[in-house]
Amino acid sequence: MKAIRVHKAGGPEVLTYEDIPVPEPKAGEARVKIEAVGLNFIDVYQRTGVYALPTPFTLGMEGAGVVDAVGEGVTEVKRGDRVAYAMIPGSYAEYAIVPAAKLAPLPPNIDAKTAAGLMLQGMTAHYLTRSTYPLKCGETALVHAAAGGVGLLLVQAAKIAGARVIGTVSTEAKAQLAKEAGADEVILYTQADFLAEVKRLTDGRGVDVVYDSVGATTFDKSLDCLRPRGYLVLFGQSSGPVAPVSAGTLVSKGSLFLTRPSLAHYTLTRAELLERADDLFNWVATGELKLRVERTIPLRDAAEAQRQLEARKTTGKVILIP
Repeated sequence: MKAIRVHKAGGPEVLTYEDIPVPEPKAGEARVKIEAVGLNFIDVYQRTGVYALPTPFTLGMEGAGVVDAVGEGVTEVKRGDRVAYAMIPGSYAEYAIVPAAKLAPLPPNIDAKTAAGLMLQGMTAHYLTRSTYPLKCGETALVHAAAGGVGLLLVQAAKIAGARVIGTVSTEAKAQLAKEAGADEVILYTQADFLAEVKRLTDGRGVDVVYDSVGATTFDKSLDCLRPRGYLVLFGQSSGPVAPVSAGTLVSKGSLFLTRPSLAHYTLTRAELLERADDLFNWVATGELKLRVERTIPLRDAAEAQRQLEARKTTGKVILIP
């Protein structure tokens, strides 16, 4: 089968499109014939070695397709089932091995491209707004990179919860996308200081929670955007890692909370995984949540897709097709 492999950490040029053996499922595992792969920033972190993995490895943490074979003792899925998954490595390929308990069955009205685009980023938006900081009606959230893949879903999930959403973006075109997703206010951080604007928009109070996937360039001001006892939810670092923070800083800025969550820790059980996936699929079915698939790209061109992602030239979701 064809797969995108990484033999050493580096830039997009280290991605190789090569033949490897079709894997066989072991006990508790299923083999999925991949129909669509979601492109995510975690793929870049793994390729560059920010999240170091033993080489060589097959890239990709999210996919959707059809169960092709199952290992011994598998009861969760059977051959022919349509499924999707996230946070299991190896989806940049024609086939992938996945623990059966980590596979979410797809309802008939959810196609593979939608599922592949929803699982990692959609469940991230779900756990951030429903579990990490459970947004309540009337609260205010600041969402950085509000026109990105997670950002557009996060804005919508926050609005479903009844929150007021302030988004930050870099361009007018991205501002329009964030507004279409439901953002109540959008700040162009290239034209205005987002901290000053947040204070103005909240009459000096600050927001209840900041959802920050940017990291180094936004972190300090994100803390200053919070009300006393507010939450800074740092779930990415697209601009680089955040420097160590003194606990005293959190006290001095208002007894703040800081957390660095991961989807893996918010889908620890199959029941939790299915609950989040079911909510997402239902939101899509009812029209409450819209996934913006910006483009589909052949799997062999994964390097170019990652270049576009790193250059922040993408809005919404990019799907790779084996």
